[in-house]
Amino acid sequence: MKIAVTGGSGFIGRRLIAHFHQQGHDLITISRSSRAVVQGARTITWEELQDEPEKLEGLDAVINLAGESINQRWTAAAKQRILESRIKAAQQVGQLVERLDKKPKIVVNASGMSIYGTSETATFDERSPHHSMDFLSSVVVEWEEAADQIKVPRIVKIRVGLVLDGKEGAFPKMALPYKLGVGGPIGSGKQWLSWIHIEDMVRLIDFCLQNEEISGPVNATAPNPVTNKQFGAQLAKAMHRPNLFPLPAFIMKLAFGELSTLLLDGQKVLPHVLLQHGFTFTYNDVDDALADIVNK
Repeated sequence: MKIAVTGGSGFIGRRLIAHFHQQGHDLITISRSSRAVVQGARTITWEELQDEPEKLEGLDAVINLAGESINQRWTAAAKQRILESRIKAAQQVGQLVERLDKKPKIVVNASGMSIYGTSETATFDERSPHHSMDFLSSVVVEWEEAADQIKVPRIVKIRVGLVLDGKEGAFPKMALPYKLGVGGPIGSGKQWLSWIHIEDMVRLIDFCLQNEEISGPVNATAPNPVTNKQFGAQLAKAMHRPNLFPLPAFIMKLAFGELSTLLLDGQKVLPHVLLQHGFTFTYNDVDDALADIVNK
């Protein structure tokens, strides 16, 4: 397949390109800079495509992972960048597709599980309604609306959970207190944490490309979410460290501001669509996922 990836130099993007490269696909990363080189793929800039969209003729699929990182203090300016970067990326993909004579059959667009809102008691899957109750949930609603405007036969919106990887993403920061021997539950510990191992994250995107029956929203979360308290206990076990030092919510709010909602509030999100179509997770349970990541 000929596959174009935006955001290919990011955390998930690099792992995804390595996966597709091993399978022998023709890979292109679309970037703002020609210096954003990812091993296994050619780089084409958005500026080049403005003049020569034909460089992407024959595409089978576009995977749009581009967007400003949410792992920063959410000032007014940062919020604007986070929202605008996602809307712009989806619009750019849509404009590019319109200029191609032969349209790709599928666009996989990143999204987020925040679209469901937060709850300690509710369970969400792809059939659950949107609940725009805070900054992140409102961003994801607009993000998906922009993706829905892309004119291709099939659009898949990957609602990403907490992606676990030993070197990148949120996990290294979450593991640091345990490395120092001062790990423990965050806030009440009752908030749900819907997670997924990086290997399954990559595999499910590939699965969605290959399975023509899948379209619309797809929850990228493992089938067994856990509470923050359960996650901490399993992490402490995997790292052979204590789990005795709770971190009060007010400290998180002082340190991270509104960003603290990522760990203080949660959602129990299930991957109904993937399970319905026969996707098999390598890591169903958080203890196996954490053991693998810590051992690596």
